[in-house]
Amino acid sequence: MEDTEQPLELQSDEELTDSEESVYSGLEDSGSDSTNSSDQEEEEDEEDEEESEEPGNGADPQGPRKSKALGAEPPLKDSEGLSVPDEYEEDSSDEEDIRNTVGNIPMEWYQDFPHIGYDLEGKRIYKPIRNKDELDKFLEKMENPDYWRTVQDKMTGADIKLTDEQVELVHRLQRGQFGDVHFNPYEPAIDFFTHEVMIHPVTNRPADKRSFIPSLVEKEKVSRLVHAIKMGWIKPRRPKEETPTYYDLWAHEDPNSILGRHKMHVPAPKMKLPGHEESYNPPPEYLLSEEEKLAWEQQDPVDRRLSFIPQQFRCLRAVPAYPRFIHERFERCLDLYLCPRQRKMRVNVDPEDLIPKLPKPRDLQPFPTTQALVYRGHSSLVRCISVSPSGQWLASGTAPLRASHPNTLSAAPAPGLCTCQSCQWGEGWGGARAGIHGPMTTPLCCPQALKQVTWHGKGDYFATVVADNSSMQVLIHQTSKRWSQNPFRKSKGLVQCVLFHPIRPYFFVATQRYVRIYNLLKQELTKKLMANCKWVSSMAIHPAGDNVICGSYDSKLAWFDLDLSTRPYQLLRHHRRALRSVAFHKHYPLFASGSDDGTVIVCHGMVYNDLLQNPLLVPVKVLKGHALTMDLGVLDVVFHPTQPWVFSSGADGTIRLYT
Repeated sequence: MEDTEQPLELQSDEELTDSEESVYSGLEDSGSDSTNSSDQEEEEDEEDEEESEEPGNGADPQGPRKSKALGAEPPLKDSEGLSVPDEYEEDSSDEEDIRNTVGNIPMEWYQDFPHIGYDLEGKRIYKPIRNKDELDKFLEKMENPDYWRTVQDKMTGADIKLTDEQVELVHRLQRGQFGDVHFNPYEPAIDFFTHEVMIHPVTNRPADKRSFIPSLVEKEKVSRLVHAIKMGWIKPRRPKEETPTYYDLWAHEDPNSILGRHKMHVPAPKMKLPGHEESYNPPPEYLLSEEEKLAWEQQDPVDRRLSFIPQQFRCLRAVPAYPRFIHERFERCLDLYLCPRQRKMRVNVDPEDLIPKLPKPRDLQPFPTTQALVYRGHSSLVRCISVSPSGQWLASGTAPLRASHPNTLSAAPAPGLCTCQSCQWGEGWGGARAGIHGPMTTPLCCPQALKQVTWHGKGDYFATVVADNSSMQVLIHQTSKRWSQNPFRKSKGLVQCVLFHPIRPYFFVATQRYVRIYNLLKQELTKKLMANCKWVSSMAIHPAGDNVICGSYDSKLAWFDLDLSTRPYQLLRHHRRALRSVAFHKHYPLFASGSDDGTVIVCHGMVYNDLLQNPLLVPVKVLKGHALTMDLGVLDVVFHPTQPWVFSSGADGTIRLYT
């Protein structure tokens, strides 16, 4: 019995599909019935074996057992007796994967779960671990030669490599061919109903009674439709009216027409009506002479007054066809079709209304209007001037630059050290170096000529700018400790001027095109102003500290509102030549600018406490008096600390006071 059961076990393990295995898997626990059935099968197997061992039988001894056990059928044969392969012998096209028993449901339901279904035993089928990112997928695509034929099974989530037969099937379907290679769509048709008239009919079934009696269902439907039409629920389709598609070009004259109701429609211009010169028998004064005809032919067609030469005929029958009729009609159609027409909404505006309403200068007084004094004594140009806080003293300078802060009048401190090796503090001073006296007895020597010196409001610090393009062009000095420092590690460009903020710990550095604002406490860049000019020449800060003006060599004055934007709030172009100096008044809403055109322009600049109200800028006076010397005019402008006066120094060697 063991020998007879062994081939059956091998067949079930190796050749049975999963579906067949599931069918026979339920026979193991069937109890006594299974035992009886197995005994009967063993007896049948022995009988089959005896029959197969008979002489003359060339069949395989295991063949009958296989066919008995699996229920195999004899091979199919065609009409000619040739064997035909069974199309169901190797059927691998399962509708669903038998390992996943979830059924025909959307697999998106398992999107948020770690498993993708259940197997035959009711256990979860977990999703394969996928931790590949885009880079891993790209590398796999480049390195794996079978990446193009690998697909993902939605039922199990596993990657499946398509075989050559499956790839060929996909290609055939993409080309619109049949999936089966052996299918012939052009097989000869079988004439089931021949053209020969048969004596007896194919079917002699008697006709039903409903075939010759009116249908009650259709009668009910028709009655419903008739009732719906009577009630107005169903309306018949109206026939389309074939109306012409042309329209009248002059329909705008009729207010009831469609084009007349279009307010933005621009009508086409009408052609000029014919005059006497276009008549077939014009008056003699409209006919051209030989000289006029020759001049008309020599003129350009655009410059001609008439596009034709007037002619005279004795009667209308003698008038020939106009040779340019088709050409002129075609040009007229092009003008109507291609010429753009646009309605321009013209508004009658008084030019005076476009000018902003500015207050009159006499309502903005006081401000300097006339020249009061002229200070002479310098033999060359006066580059800088400074007024004492009391307004009683005035200091002026030429090259080299030397100035002192008026508040620093105490005794000299003890000698100290300097962190900047290029500057030297000492008791005495000499040589050809440029120098500054902080207190009157403490000289500071710098290796190069100074361009500017500016003091802090408290009087202990001051900054200098030297004519150098390196990182040492801006230095900050402290008089109480007698030391100097370089605030910048590298150069941001050619520095033109520097200023201390009057209230906050800010430091303004103006280069050729930008103004950088640094926070001295945080030691960082706070804001960068764009002057919108080619070369910044001077700078001044409003006493409140929220507004800055910059003059430039391209005759522009830029007003910056630091709370508004990093771009100029307003650009003033009142001067004709380069600006050399700008200044604010400490108490009055005034600012002034000096230029190489020899003038000083005083403007009213009111800054309001309301942040929603923009500053009011009004030019009030143009002060003249300086003579141009070597193409240079006014070099420096300074306001009086208490009075609405302004001092100006020029290249003519004079200092002028305007009150």
